[in-house]
Amino acid sequence: MPPLLLPSSAAAFKTRSAPNIVLSTKVDPWLTVTLKRINQEKRMKRPLNSVPQHFRCLTETLSSTSAIWTLCSLMLPKAPESELRRDDNPLVEALFNFQMITIEAYIVHVDMVSQNEVAFKLTPETIESLVEYHKDIHSVDTAAATWNWSEKEVQLKKLQEDFVQAANRYVYRTNAMALEGLEEDGSGELLSGRSDEVRSAIMGLFLPLLPPPPRVVDVVRPTPLLPSSTGAENWWQPTMSHSQQISMDPWRVLSSSPNTTSSADSASSMWASMSLNEIQLPSPSSSFSEPYSNECDSPPQFYSAPMTTAACTASMSMAPIPQLPLPSTLLQQQCSASMGFGGFDWGRYQDMSMSFAM
Repeated sequence: MPPLLLPSSAAAFKTRSAPNIVLSTKVDPWLTVTLKRINQEKRMKRPLNSVPQHFRCLTETLSSTSAIWTLCSLMLPKAPESELRRDDNPLVEALFNFQMITIEAYIVHVDMVSQNEVAFKLTPETIESLVEYHKDIHSVDTAAATWNWSEKEVQLKKLQEDFVQAANRYVYRTNAMALEGLEEDGSGELLSGRSDEVRSAIMGLFLPLLPPPPRVVDVVRPTPLLPSSTGAENWWQPTMSHSQQISMDPWRVLSSSPNTTSSADSASSMWASMSLNEIQLPSPSSSFSEPYSNECDSPPQFYSAPMTTAACTASMSMAPIPQLPLPSTLLQQQCSASMGFGGFDWGRYQDMSMSFAM
């Protein structure tokens, strides 16, 4: 794609000069019809039989000082938002609060060879009207819509300067067939909805005042203590759950290795302090249990859990683990079958032992 070149007259802050016109070796029929129409309106007879004749007629028409095109019209407020008149009738508000600004331009470039386009540049009067509106109204509204910071006035002034540059650099480029709206004095209007394109482009030049982004504050986090630190907080120790913190009476936990030197008196006192409901004994399988006896002349009876072959082999090399004495043992040591503890009748112990064995 060839570069999009414009004449020097299209640059910002350049004065108006004759437009740069480039025609093809064969003129389009629509251009011939347009030039004949404006010649008839001028009551002038110009021959249009060749490309140079088309070039001369088009150059003279567009170089006239009256060759000002109306691109679009903008409805803009007359005053800042805080100064607008408020009324229940919307028609009254429209009459007193809004103004019409006409966007006018002149043609600086016509290319019917490579780009087949025409370029328009805003007139100095239009640029002045837009700059005045931006400074007196738009800048006030956009400044009121933002919060205050130290460089707000500087940024607002820079915003106004940027708008002046953008308005002077703006060039509207469209298809060359826009010349169909050409009038006899060189003026004209955009057709086929091209005015909406210009309106959107002009309103896009009014940029809002953007406040600076919030500063990123670095959060200073304290350095965690190492496990070797002597700090007061032992943060490396795992916390215990609520179920682990529940206290339990020491007498409810039966040690797996009870003291072998405990006497019958200490065992009797322990069993005497327990009621029948508090006694917790395992319920072994009936196939491996042996019956208990409460006779005084029988040797002491202890309950032993069933052992597997591997457990029997290991038990031969280990010392036997003493078991907690049962109530029948204590009964034999006291040589009394009618003695009771805590209101319990040991005469019914045979029934209790059979229930545990089953």
